[in-house]
Amino acid sequence: MADKTPPQPAGAARTRRPGSTDVAKLAGVSQKTVSRVLNGEPYVTEEVRTRVLAAVEELGYRRNNVARALNSGRTQRIGLVALGTALYGPSSLLIALERATRSTGYSFSVVNTVEGDPGGVAGAVDHLIEQGVDGIVLSEPIDEGQDIPLKIDVPVLTFGRFPGLAAEPILITGGDGVRAGRLATEHLLALGHRTVWHVAGPHRWWASRDRLEGWRQALADAGAPEPPVLEGDWSPASGYEAGLELAKNPEVTAIFVANDDMSIGVMRALTEAGIRVPDDISLVGFDDIPSAAYLTPPLTTIPQDFDTFAARGLADLIQEIEAPTGAHSQEPDPLSLQLVVRQSTSAPPSTPRSLPGRRPRRTPKK
Repeated sequence: MADKTPPQPAGAARTRRPGSTDVAKLAGVSQKTVSRVLNGEPYVTEEVRTRVLAAVEELGYRRNNVARALNSGRTQRIGLVALGTALYGPSSLLIALERATRSTGYSFSVVNTVEGDPGGVAGAVDHLIEQGVDGIVLSEPIDEGQDIPLKIDVPVLTFGRFPGLAAEPILITGGDGVRAGRLATEHLLALGHRTVWHVAGPHRWWASRDRLEGWRQALADAGAPEPPVLEGDWSPASGYEAGLELAKNPEVTAIFVANDDMSIGVMRALTEAGIRVPDDISLVGFDDIPSAAYLTPPLTTIPQDFDTFAARGLADLIQEIEAPTGAHSQEPDPLSLQLVVRQSTSAPPSTPRSLPGRRPRRTPKK
């Protein structure tokens, strides 16, 4: 028998989204108490907080950020200026920031810049400010060669130093690049190498300059000679080109490379030249990319804890947005750095290479 129930009007079966009043009713508290719990404010007992959060979970309540913005004067949005690149560091940091944001009640507006675009960062910041963001994150500071300081009227989080930036406040997180450069270089010097050569990243990147400065400081402190710097572009191909040059010099016994991708290129060039790592030349990278432990030989490197940097930096930024302290620039945390020693470093060879890529011939026994 056919169902003769009259059709329901479109949308009649839908129920409205639960609101804060529903949460308050289910939890047996006031709307103000619900607001205090969801905003993380004090003066709420743990028992009440637990009841409110249980009601939120049961009802599937989602905060209305538009209404919240009208009440608080904030948009609950953070602007992120990121490089449009697939490089390991910037892309890993972007993923870590997205993960760290999920539980904060904030959303991200991302503007990608292109390396080499004069004023790209300033233009991206202007675009985000026009959208109405509460704070700005600068993920990979780069020197754009402009003398005009970058002025921003909202709290700013930067991953590494950014000279020429004017904001109140400026929060800095991430690893200490200068200390990282020192750590890598000091490890190689401690193994007995006379000096350490360096394959740097692009000079426009402040991160590259910091690692370069750390390398120089370690050499100077040890009284070791400072060899010429080879500059790459973070890619394995540029590391390969640098490795070909270094393979021609029999004085090279140790190399600090500014990232692991370039280290892969350097290692390939040395291997093709018949140079053994680490028997002939020791190699240290930076980043600890997933493949670093599976190279031949496994690469000694300095990891970057992007998840920790993102979570800590984002928490500090949101605190400044919601409860300004007037804090000024903070130094990167030196305790976050460590050297992962694998099989790509050892003491220098007892006899120098007579020719690039060739060991001295042994005299056959008579």
